[in-house]
Amino acid sequence: MPQETPRAFSCRRLIPLALLLLGGALFIAVGGRRYLSFEALAAKHDWACALVSARPVVTAICFIGAYAGLAALSVPGAALLTIVGGVLFGAWFGAGYSVFAATIGATIVFVAARAGFAGLLTDAGPQLRRLEAGFHKHALNYLLVLRLVPAFPFWLVNLVAGATGMRLPTYLLGTFFGMMPAAFVYASLGSGLGSVIAEGRRPDFHVLSRPQILLPIVGLALLALMPVFLRRWREARER
Repeated sequence: MPQETPRAFSCRRLIPLALLLLGGALFIAVGGRRYLSFEALAAKHDWACALVSARPVVTAICFIGAYAGLAALSVPGAALLTIVGGVLFGAWFGAGYSVFAATIGATIVFVAARAGFAGLLTDAGPQLRRLEAGFHKHALNYLLVLRLVPAFPFWLVNLVAGATGMRLPTYLLGTFFGMMPAAFVYASLGSGLGSVIAEGRRPDFHVLSRPQILLPIVGLALLALMPVFLRRWREARER
């Protein structure tokens, strides 16, 4: 299948992406990050849980909308928001809502980055051109690894994928399914922390021994070791 001829780079194509990044910077500048903290979660826990019990559909929609909006603005805090999802909706629904919302927000950034950076890597150095070629040849595998291994910032992966001109269906598949394992681990951790907060206790080293908190932490450790396992697997495959 012939490659599309890249369009000439124009600064005007960067306007949508610049507006998104400006919105994220403005959110941080006005102190929005103070609402993305365990302290804020503990302070509003009873009120939020009561709202979820009274209006589960409305609160789920609001959560998805807020998560997607913050992801689109590239505001750091995806892990914390997924934990909040686990606290409010439980491990399964919290993970599902978080993955759905993160995919929406990430896709908005991806489309803006692809429109703005299209053809830009063609004139870049050989290393970036090799990266772009790798994404074109093994796009889904590359993206799945980047999503599965929580070693790369969520917002950075969105920008890089858009800059390489990845196809939208491939990006959606890789993002949605690649985020599921980590989202379930974080939401499970949130579900365990929710019981601690409900008891009026602050999370401390003592509560880490609880299975509902300890098991998600073990899951996070396994996710962190995935680069080692993947490297060993590639080496064995090459041999």
